[in-house]
Amino acid sequence: MGAAPILERMHLLSVIGLPPRSLAKFQDPFVTAKGERRATVALKGLQTLWINTGTLCNITCANCYIESSPRNDALVYISPQEVAAYLNEAASLGEPLEQIGFTGGEPFMNPGLLDMLADTLARPGLSALVLTNAMQPMRRYADGLLRLRDRFGTDRLILRVSLDHYAKTFHDMERGAGSFAKTLEGLGWLVREGFTVHVAGRLGFGQGQEAAMRQGYAALFAEHGIPVDAADPVALMLFPEMDERAEVPEITEACWGILHKSPDSVMCASARMVVKRKGAERPAVIACTLLPYDERFELGATLAEAAQPVTLNHPHCARFCVLGGAACSR
Repeated sequence: MGAAPILERMHLLSVIGLPPRSLAKFQDPFVTAKGERRATVALKGLQTLWINTGTLCNITCANCYIESSPRNDALVYISPQEVAAYLNEAASLGEPLEQIGFTGGEPFMNPGLLDMLADTLARPGLSALVLTNAMQPMRRYADGLLRLRDRFGTDRLILRVSLDHYAKTFHDMERGAGSFAKTLEGLGWLVREGFTVHVAGRLGFGQGQEAAMRQGYAALFAEHGIPVDAADPVALMLFPEMDERAEVPEITEACWGILHKSPDSVMCASARMVVKRKGAERPAVIACTLLPYDERFELGATLAEAAQPVTLNHPHCARFCVLGGAACSR
């Protein structure tokens, strides 16, 4: 939207007596719409490095925050060599790196994923977390996964399977008819082969009733022999919904004291994500997993450049991280 339409809309809102909050909020990187100092988060140390393997996915979900699909290649496949360069840089900087997370799209669509996992697991002190729907792309690499298991064991390789709801109806409503059964089948294969599995669900389907959602998942896990503790917020992550259109307050410096929350607890205090945009010569480092397309959160081409503080200038910062209390890693 250009400047003229914005001014026209602001004038219209003032005429009918409505404040143009949706235009003023989350605009200035340092000051909120009310003129208060916006909260920022400093990088206390890089503990989790996320790798976006590409936005291509085998399915199209109804509400995918990154708009993954079989045709969306806005973020293209990153190569094992490019990932290795970032792991080498992290080591040279002395970052307290513990975990490399692989997300997409569907990470198993990237033909180099197994090489990236092998490189990660071969480095002392690093674990690997793969976010997957456990459907056909993952099963295609069954033999390779078994080789990784036999070579490195399963303590440092975690596969977090997306199961949006414990009931087939709601999961398939989001991911398509038949997807619940296929995901359960893939999850069962991982369990039978001894892999460490976690599950990710969506709290919005439970209308915010987290206790009831966890009970439902617990019953499902017991029925299918899935060794996931539904009461463990890491083993079963229930994510708040992300709707950029919904009203959410801006986070000011005063909010830390009001909420009794430390900025060190927010995801961007200990994590960054690497993406490779279509047509770009090299990957870029962004503030977090939730904002892959917002150029305001692109921090540089290297980890060193991306060590700068992050201003919480997006609705996701408030709804998902600060107020929702969610994090994509442990």
